Amino acid sequence: MEFGEIKSNISEIEEKIDQFRGLFDLENLEESIAENESRMTQNGFWDDHEKAQKLIDENNLLKDKYDNFKNLEQSSEDLSVLAELYQEDEDPELMEQLEDNLESINKEMQTYELTMLLSEPYDSHNAILEIHPGAGGTESQDWGEMLLRMYERWADQHEFKVEFEDYQPGDVTGIKSVSIMITGPNAYGLLRSERGVHRLVRISPFDSAGRRHTSFASVDVMPELDDSIDVEINDDDLRVDVFRSSGAGGQHINKTSSAVRITHIPTGIVVSSQAQRSQLQNRQTAMSMLKAKLFQKEQEEQAKRNAEIKGEQMDIGWGSQIRSYVFHPYTMVKDHRSNYETGNGQAVMDGDLDQFIYAYLQWKLQGDNPD
Repeated sequence: MEFGEIKSNISEIEEKIDQFRGLFDLENLEESIAENESRMTQNGFWDDHEKAQKLIDENNLLKDKYDNFKNLEQSSEDLSVLAELYQEDEDPELMEQLEDNLESINKEMQTYELTMLLSEPYDSHNAILEIHPGAGGTESQDWGEMLLRMYERWADQHEFKVEFEDYQPGDVTGIKSVSIMITGPNAYGLLRSERGVHRLVRISPFDSAGRRHTSFASVDVMPELDDSIDVEINDDDLRVDVFRSSGAGGQHINKTSSAVRITHIPTGIVVSSQAQRSQLQNRQTAMSMLKAKLFQKEQEEQAKRNAEIKGEQMDIGWGSQIRSYVFHPYTMVKDHRSNYETGNGQAVMDGDLDQFIYAYLQWKLQGDNPD
């Protein structure tokens, strides 16, 4: 890399850091952290354990926000000093160190920018992710399992935990449906970009004539809700069915457990859990999933009402094709909202989703804050 290019990159980094600094008042942030820490030392702080823990969690988020910015600022200053040293004697070892530090700070910058973009109320929560193949039998069911593998690999790369809540194997291969819990920092905020219809175009491995097929699968993503969010569910509105876990895909489910399926009669929403060790645990998991779905439904209806008041035309996320994965006659994965695309389809299927997530969050931020 030429030194002029490095200097240009350093200038861009410093400009971005100035933009970040303008997004929040550091002095006010320091005062808020100090005030919270003072409250934590007061007598009776732990009398209300839930309230105390909530304050600690909120303060930890503020401290992370402050510390991450200061670390980024320090890295930028160190990089500028290193560039000045190189300019004086053009030592090749310093150039190598410059290039390494520049690569490192660019990764830090992207991580920090992602954090800044995750500003919606439930972005910090864990995510419940569901995959439902469309019509097409074996083709779409295989596509559903390909997507499941993609999200598992993405989660593994981020050291997130994946737990199977429900797994319905396909008739020949693949899946009929799957529900997983992805646990990790900002899991929902990162994965909400995946909600919608995913389209696959490929030469089918199940077609002896080697013809091209198009398959669809829908992905739904919801935040895991804690007890602080109240969702009213009337027991009279529920139909609960108990069945035995069985079939293929046993690596994901506990076959000795009694599976539970809950239908919310007024909305027609159906949830299932068969991964836990007891019927009671499966029922609790299914109720948690139902709570998340009803909460999300209410949020969508509220957003639609607000849009109607403002005279806006809403795009219905669930029914919209958000991304195409084309593997024949060329290779390309393209997001139809942000228009981000890549020719490395295999990397995407191996879990390389961060550029798509980042592009979506940028697109969403621009839509929410138009010039």
